[in-house]
This record gives sequence, C-alpha cells and structure tokens, in this order.
Amino acid sequence: MLDGPQEDMSTSEVKGNQEFARWFGKRTKESSSVVPRLTRQQGLDAYSMTSLMMKRIHAGLRLLSTLLLAVLALQGCNALNPLCGSARPAPSISSLSDATITFAQVQQGFLLTVNGSHIVSSSVAVINGTTLSTQVLSSSQLQVTLTTATIMGPGTASVAINTPGGNTSAVGCTSGGTSKALTLTIT
Repeated sequence: MLDGPQEDMSTSEVKGNQEFARWFGKRTKESSSVVPRLTRQQGLDAYSMTSLMMKRIHAGLRLLSTLLLAVLALQGCNALNPLCGSARPAPSISSLSDATITFAQVQQGFLLTVNGSHIVSSSVAVINGTTLSTQVLSSSQLQVTLTTATIMGPGTASVAINTPGGNTSAVGCTSGGTSKALTLTIT
C-alpha cells in the first residue's frame, strides 16, 4: 500500500502521527470527502494516508526544484539566477576617434580612442582579431596604440571591444562578449 520500507514506531510516535493526521484532515478542504473515501477504498488508516500524501507532496517539490534548476542552467538566465548579479555586460562599440588615418601615423604609434558602452576594466581592444594592450578610460571609452606590429600597411582594419566572461560564466550566466566591429581605414 505504501511505497518504501515500513518502520516500527513507538506508541507515542503513532499517537503523535494520528493527531497530526486528524489536524491535517480538519485543515484540508477536501478531507471530508477525499481522505475518508481513499482510506476506505485502499484500506488505509489516517496515518498511512497522511504519510502517502506527504510523499506525493515531497515528490512534487523535487520535480519543481529540478525544473527550476534546468531553466537556470539551460537559459543562463541572468534575471533569475542569483549568482548572475556580478555578470559582466557585453560591450557595445559606437564610434572611433578617427575613422581614417594614414600609415605614417601608424608607423609613429597612433593612439586610437574607441567609444562605446558597457566597457569595464577588463575590456580590451581587438584589432583584426588580435587583442592589444588597452587603457580603459571610462565605461564608455578606451584607448589603444596602433603600431606596425598590428597594421602592416594601408588598407582597412576591423576594430572591436572584448570583455572576458569572468567567473560568472562558469555558473550559467551570460557574461562578457565581443562587440560588433567598426572599420578603420588606413591610407
């Protein structure tokens, strides 16, 4: 009738459980019809019925907690995951201090200012796929020095901002990322 092994209980435990069953039966809206009917149909006493109901409630709570964890893990939902409060935002790039520069300026070491948003202290400039040493000025600006080690001659260069994910990306949070790229023209 009941799932799992049966235990021997002392008289005081049985009495306490029977009192709980009576109390629970009075507090349950459906107790007047469902509990006695099931008790009669299955040959269960009030204690056994209460125990069975508690097991079903426990199983339902386990299922609910499993579903909640699955949602958090699959979605990386920063809004629901309490560990995501320190997640780094993905950076956004809006403009360059100069859209066109000369190769002579690059040969001298040109200081390019990159404007955007969600820039943090760990953000870096990425030029043609290469991460360069970067000075973060504010949450909306960073600077990078362009040299011939990165730009070999006239043409175009793609400029983006990257923010590493940090520790929160390991617990299912969306953290950091790379901005879209802007084009820098070198004449």
